[in-house]
Amino acid sequence: MRGKQTASIQPPKVATNCQLAKDQRCLSIGPGPLLPADWGKRNAVCRIVFALFVFLSCPLLLSAQEMNHSLEEILPPIPPLDRDTLISNTFSSSDTLLIAKNDSVMQSDSVPRKNALDAPVSYQSTDSIVMTAGNWAYIFGEGVVKYQNIELQSETIEMNMDSSIVFAKFGLDSIGEEFGYPIFKEGEQQYESRTMRYNFKSRKGYISDVVTQQGEGFVTAERTKKMESDVMNMVNGRYTTCDHHDHPHFYIQITKGKIRPHKNIVTGPVYLVIEDVPLPLALPFAFFPFSSSYQSGIIMPSYGDESARGFSLRDGGYYFAISDYVDLALTGEIYTKGSWGLSARSSYRKRYKFSGNFNASYQVTKTGDKIKLPPGVQGDYSLSKDFKVNWTHTQDAKANPYRTFSASVNFATSSFDRNSATGYLGSGSGNYADATQNTKGSSVSITQRFPNSPFSISGTMNINQRSKDSAIAVTLPDISITMNRIYPFKRKNAIGKDRWYEKISMSYTGYLRNSIDTKEDLILKSNLVKDWRNAMQHTIPVSATFNVLKYINISPSFNYKERWYTSKIEKTYDPQLQRLAPTDTTYGFYRLFDYSASVSASTTLYGNFIPIAALQKWTKVKHIRHRFEPSISLSATPDFGSSRYGYYETYHYIGSDGKEVTDQYSPFAHNQFGTPGRGKSGSINFSLDNNLEMKIISARDSSGERKISLIDKLSLGMSYNMAVDTFQWSDLNVGLRLKLSKSYTLNLTGVFDTYTYEAGARDEHGTITTLRKRNVLRWNAGKGIGRLRSTGTSFSYTFNNETLKKLLGRGSEEDASNKTNGSAGDDAHTPPDGMDTDRMHAHGEKDEGRLLGAKKETGEYDSDGYLITSIPWSLSFSYSMRLGYNTRSIDQKNLEYKYAVTHSLSFNGNIQPTKNWRLNFNATYDFDQKKISFMTCNISRDLHCFQMTASFVPVGPYKSYSFSVAVSSALLKDLKYDQSSNYRDALKWY
Repeated sequence: MRGKQTASIQPPKVATNCQLAKDQRCLSIGPGPLLPADWGKRNAVCRIVFALFVFLSCPLLLSAQEMNHSLEEILPPIPPLDRDTLISNTFSSSDTLLIAKNDSVMQSDSVPRKNALDAPVSYQSTDSIVMTAGNWAYIFGEGVVKYQNIELQSETIEMNMDSSIVFAKFGLDSIGEEFGYPIFKEGEQQYESRTMRYNFKSRKGYISDVVTQQGEGFVTAERTKKMESDVMNMVNGRYTTCDHHDHPHFYIQITKGKIRPHKNIVTGPVYLVIEDVPLPLALPFAFFPFSSSYQSGIIMPSYGDESARGFSLRDGGYYFAISDYVDLALTGEIYTKGSWGLSARSSYRKRYKFSGNFNASYQVTKTGDKIKLPPGVQGDYSLSKDFKVNWTHTQDAKANPYRTFSASVNFATSSFDRNSATGYLGSGSGNYADATQNTKGSSVSITQRFPNSPFSISGTMNINQRSKDSAIAVTLPDISITMNRIYPFKRKNAIGKDRWYEKISMSYTGYLRNSIDTKEDLILKSNLVKDWRNAMQHTIPVSATFNVLKYINISPSFNYKERWYTSKIEKTYDPQLQRLAPTDTTYGFYRLFDYSASVSASTTLYGNFIPIAALQKWTKVKHIRHRFEPSISLSATPDFGSSRYGYYETYHYIGSDGKEVTDQYSPFAHNQFGTPGRGKSGSINFSLDNNLEMKIISARDSSGERKISLIDKLSLGMSYNMAVDTFQWSDLNVGLRLKLSKSYTLNLTGVFDTYTYEAGARDEHGTITTLRKRNVLRWNAGKGIGRLRSTGTSFSYTFNNETLKKLLGRGSEEDASNKTNGSAGDDAHTPPDGMDTDRMHAHGEKDEGRLLGAKKETGEYDSDGYLITSIPWSLSFSYSMRLGYNTRSIDQKNLEYKYAVTHSLSFNGNIQPTKNWRLNFNATYDFDQKKISFMTCNISRDLHCFQMTASFVPVGPYKSYSFSVAVSSALLKDLKYDQSSNYRDALKWY
């Protein structure tokens, strides 16, 4: 039989009645069944023949029993066939043809019955099925046998129709290579082996060279017995997480063991083998748990050694699987010299609602020896108690459209990251960013919006830290009430154009703030009334926009601001300190307000330049457009420094030249929202915004032309105060934005000083130490429009494979080549010619998903059959620069401040020279010291089933290193080797 063959075996049916219609030779014996008339003679003959058959076949049966003795040790003996006796319950209770209870003939007679299966057995193949007279079936060519939820696949299968026993084994191809290994599936369980013998009735089997995946690892064994309860007893087995299970890089040798699939493995004596070398690391027994869902369990600690804190056990504890929505891990660390720490980590998530992470740590660090020293002698003993809290919370956008809650907390004492075990090596409780971060910020906010209302309210808690001097600034709470812009005079049912008063709009913003600036060790000792600052501010802007002469927009506005404070500080001049000193603090309710009015006019002008046709052909420039947006505004503010407002106090003192000096100060200057400004103001503000674009002829665009931004924005701003007599002109503010590429935009800002200076104070040598501004404009003194006071910019860029190709002009060529070749990319994953493609097509498809005989990955190939190799890399840098006046350095001749330049440069990079090697680094450069101030380097090597990592800090005060080789699998993560140092050890490398 050729081609795909299918068949099935149905369980035999038991006869329940006797055929009467066609046999007239039956006689009736009481109420029993009808028997043939000559039944007595036939019965005697049959008994004689049966006795003779038994006498002659006994020696043969004994010989066969001895030959099959080994098989009975492997599989239980097939039980004798049940005697199918015709009993009364095989008939209907209403049937009058019942069996007589005392019928001796019927009680002594029986009919043989097959040991039936509970369901049909179906089998098929792609080659052939051979049936023999002995009720044996031989299946060749990807045979499949199915029974209930059991399925057996193999290249060759032998099946006994009577005993329900099947035997499967692999096949051999033309070059003698094995393929088509047996695969046994029962429910979710799957095993592969070289040979397999299985009994469908008893559900027991004997397997040789089995391999199965359990959890993250693989189990192999030379001899295995599969029991009826799916338990597998194995001898000479191996457990490994290396997917080269046929020849793993490492494994745990199991002398004998029991597998409960997807539950656990319990073994006898085991020992570790690495690269076929047995190691003297053995255990009398082992237990490997498996779980498809997360469970509570013990977290094994890691070992460490430091000269300052001693030997340690770190990150050990217990994991609590609280529910499907939240978990908790409690871990700790302990050192032999007295240091210790505790940590709690939790993650929570509820789909379509919220998610977040929480991490809290507390550590006590003891260094040095606590000994009694003579007075005046300082020892090296130190005790530090630190804690850290990290919390992130994100609300799903679909959870509530009117209420949002978010949290981003990163709070730690200033010495926590310095004292953490691995704070400078990019792992563990700290990392490079935390260790080098001078400032930390935390924020928790909630916002409530009201439907069909312009009002919303939000509350925020902010904490800002500075690790350099342990300063901390806390704002709790920070409440804001906002009313969006409304048009109070707008008609509900408007007809025709809007009237002028309908364009008037207003909004409201209110702030309630309670804050303190102090040190970390004083925050809990502060007084809410005396140390905390409490304030509230109200802002109400009113504005409108009108169009005049079609092209000019007129926008009048009025702004009212009110501040509520709870304290003021009275000051007097201290001649000894030569400055104001606080004398008294008064607590109460103080109301400060200010207001201002302004009106502005703006328009937009366009200038266009279209070159002549000959010039367009030569320069490729088709059109140049200049957009010019001038704006002028007039603003007025009264003098809130007047005594009638009471916001400022006047004081007198004798200056260094012996003259009396009169000045003002505000008792409310220490509060959060400041004070209204002094001096009357009536300013005219000028601003100019420019944009310059060019359109060129380009064949790369489908439209035949391309737009280029020459100057994305050039803005100039200046003001003139008509209400004062001196220093009426403000500084000139300039901003420039250039789009140098699609991914990079350069931003420059600058402030130009418009007034000249004169000599101020001098030292004992007559050297000028300070300068005073003169009421003489620079353009009147012949020194130009202005002198640059300050400017700054910052930019960052990343170089990688793609950017380098674009710079060299290869990117567009490769894209065009890919488009031309069309489906060339489809062949990128196919092996080149000559790589045994015939065998791959023969049984390569069946090898997919198999453990035995699976095709090993050899890489990606191009359409020409060459191996595709690439070295991904990237180099990123970030640079910021600021140029400004250096008030400590004065040009004595020109009476000008000299410039000071501050730089900041950080860079990082990574490269993958091969598939398994990875290198990366982070560094910062100190321009003042002219050297790299800090650097951390990381090297990792994928050793297939192992992972090697090395991290080190080669420069700076925190030189240290860490080295680790560990199993990649999380199940065996404690099978590792660690070696590290700490910056406290003062290790000298060179």
